[in-house]
Amino acid sequence: MHTAAAWVDLSARGRIYATGEDRARLLHAMTTNHVQQLTPGTGCYAFFLNAQGHILADVNLLCLEDRFLLDIEPETRASVYRHLDKFIIADDVALEDVSEALACVAVEGVKAAAVLDAMGVPVPDAEYAHALSNGAVVERVSQSGGAGFRIFMAVGTKADWIARLQSAGAVQATADEARTVRLEHGKPRYGEDIFDTTLPQETRQMQAVHFAKGCYIGQEIVERIRSRGHVNRMLVKLEIEGQTPLASGSKVTAGAADAGEVTSSAFSPRLNKVVGLAYLRAQYAADATELQAGGRAVLVLPLNA
Repeated sequence: MHTAAAWVDLSARGRIYATGEDRARLLHAMTTNHVQQLTPGTGCYAFFLNAQGHILADVNLLCLEDRFLLDIEPETRASVYRHLDKFIIADDVALEDVSEALACVAVEGVKAAAVLDAMGVPVPDAEYAHALSNGAVVERVSQSGGAGFRIFMAVGTKADWIARLQSAGAVQATADEARTVRLEHGKPRYGEDIFDTTLPQETRQMQAVHFAKGCYIGQEIVERIRSRGHVNRMLVKLEIEGQTPLASGSKVTAGAADAGEVTSSAFSPRLNKVVGLAYLRAQYAADATELQAGGRAVLVLPLNA
């Protein structure tokens, strides 16, 4: 992924269609981003929140001609469906879980666009933009935090798509390899680094939040935090000396002081160090801060870099 392109099977993720005349209005009121301004061929990243402002799930939203496609983590597939269905009362909205019928393959790496171009597949030029290709939807969105695309296709055509990707130069990456690259880039994942106790501003993923969109579930808390100007802890990327990953929940310290805790980590062969993500107290979250974890030196680096 750092030097060429790889494909990753993301078919385990959840995929839900939302149709009906009120689909944009409902999703606008249920998520943190501005859904009603989306037009076919565009999309966005967003959070679902509860009334206390905590993140129930994250979602990549694709605005198709006659429906929305919700692309969500495997762990939140059922809960997102139930959450949305509970709020459909008099709305003209229908939900369909198409996770079993619709497969998904990611193409990641610095040459990902070149691979798609070699296949004669359209290459969307804006984040979350997407286009149709041979009955599939090709979206510009990254799994790893680097350059990346996602292809949604009928399950029966997945093998053919993979064969074409491999013929164009993409090699398969395992889930663990893709996870390592994701952590190298400092990209969090719901279920590992974002939880139902996390507030949006703590994640520092503010591309998910539109502050002028109007009311939505959890907005009052998000606005209260913005007016206060800070949160007490923030997600950061870490480089950790050594080759053994630290367990989730491992403490990060500043001398004798508790600085925070690790959410996920992995050994990076490219860096010959462990890379990871952690929530740190705000006073320790600045880039280049030197800390300790598990008796080893830790360096705070820019998130999403």
